[in-house]
Amino acid sequence: MKNKIFDTLTEKAIELGAHKASVISAGEISLDRAFRDMCASNAFGVYGKCYMCPPDVGDIDELMAEVANYDYALVYQTVSELEDSFDFEGMVEAKKRTYPLAQSMREIFKNCGIKKVLHLGAGGCGVCKSCAKQTGEPCRFPEKAMPSLEAYGFNVSALAKSAGMKYINGQNTVTYFGAVLFSLDGE
Repeated sequence: MKNKIFDTLTEKAIELGAHKASVISAGEISLDRAFRDMCASNAFGVYGKCYMCPPDVGDIDELMAEVANYDYALVYQTVSELEDSFDFEGMVEAKKRTYPLAQSMREIFKNCGIKKVLHLGAGGCGVCKSCAKQTGEPCRFPEKAMPSLEAYGFNVSALAKSAGMKYINGQNTVTYFGAVLFSLDGE
């Protein structure tokens, strides 16, 4: 039963555009507050500008403790070609293409009847062109909003290795990761 669900989830992720997908035990996830510190250094340019990014997403210790409440993680990656290693525009466009995949995974989990889930994506939320935080409004789509793996302290390079994936997929490519943490009823 469990393996059938895992197979279904990975197959659906690939059908929806993931390059690879794999289910791992949540115990294999490596967390470190240093990855969250990258957010605080504003390395991604959205610190304090998005509800799903630090510091608004929540306390790092509480978020890392939340991860321990799940049994499994569906890890998926997208790999996109770039013109060259300096193709920043291509990187941004590739990241935008990860958002529909991440949102579609919500429906897949609902259709499988899995209720206890936590969706984490690549970088910032990406649901709105500009986060409502910019204008002092509440989140426009809280049911779709998605924090990043790094906001929860994920070591994405180690996550890729645990899932049997490459973190870097060759010259002139960009790779993005997402994960859905989940538990099955009765476990």
